[in-house]
Amino acid sequence: MMRKLRSSMLFVVLLAFTMIVTACNGGNEQGSSGGEKEKVKSISILTGGTGGTYYPLGGAMASIIQEETGINANAQSSGASAENMNTLKQGEAEVAFAQTDIASYALNGELMFEGNKVENVQAIGTLYPETVQIVTLKGSGIESVEDLKGKKVSIGAPGSGVSANAQQILEIHGISLNDIKVQNLSFDESVDGIQSGSIDAAFVTAGTPTGAVEALAAQKEVKIIPISAEKVKQLIEKYPFYAEDTIPAGTYGIDSDVTTVAVKAMLVARKDLDEETVYNITKAIFENTDKITHAKGKLIKAETALDGIGNIPLHPGAEKYFAEKGVK
Repeated sequence: MMRKLRSSMLFVVLLAFTMIVTACNGGNEQGSSGGEKEKVKSISILTGGTGGTYYPLGGAMASIIQEETGINANAQSSGASAENMNTLKQGEAEVAFAQTDIASYALNGELMFEGNKVENVQAIGTLYPETVQIVTLKGSGIESVEDLKGKKVSIGAPGSGVSANAQQILEIHGISLNDIKVQNLSFDESVDGIQSGSIDAAFVTAGTPTGAVEALAAQKEVKIIPISAEKVKQLIEKYPFYAEDTIPAGTYGIDSDVTTVAVKAMLVARKDLDEETVYNITKAIFENTDKITHAKGKLIKAETALDGIGNIPLHPGAEKYFAEKGVK
């Protein structure tokens, strides 16, 4: 009888011990899957086409990240901003290039992201301006944005970032698409149309100088239409992903500086990346821009990395770095 009692007592003790261990292990598993951000040993950086700016910049940044942090980083060519945001949404990469306006549309489920909101992406920082250029020719009679009324104007492909830029800028000036003769042309088609006289003006959003506009300037006298300081302020107040920009005299042979706006090329990351990893990536990039040989590397600065970021939330790792640098 005593032997059976001791056996029963031993069974109860073992059972209780097993339950305690299981509960502890279950708690650890829940903690790791219930919000802790996994540290990574390798990352993919989504860029753009191999002939564009994002791809070589991404390659340089991947090398810097690997050298400075030990994280195995590689740059991947892609369809650029919109595709990159969708790829991050699917969890198929960790870091990507995007324009600030496209990132904003993605996070808010607007325009080309209507019904397809991207909620798992946060900002690392902005890099350099993608300038909105309203291009026409000297002698066209177009001196201001208001003068575009009744004219044939290319605003890029339907649903594109350029099209959104054009509509927002026209809107601030009290102009709708019904007030112009809309043409949906690529940059090359736009400058060909301006040169041949089949269109009057075109919106071009790209880093300056832009090759297509340079080609036009080699044949004709180019004019870039300014946006007044007052309208720039109104535009940024309504659409905070814009930043003020200036196209300097001499670009395309223009006589004086032209005030306009820009969206910014930026880096974004999946928000489930841990804070330390993103902090180290951010620090590596912004403190080693001298290792970027591409011309745009000179424009990448910690001091301007929050310009044009608007309402796009910063990743906590990037926020920690910029706070240490005193950047607001």
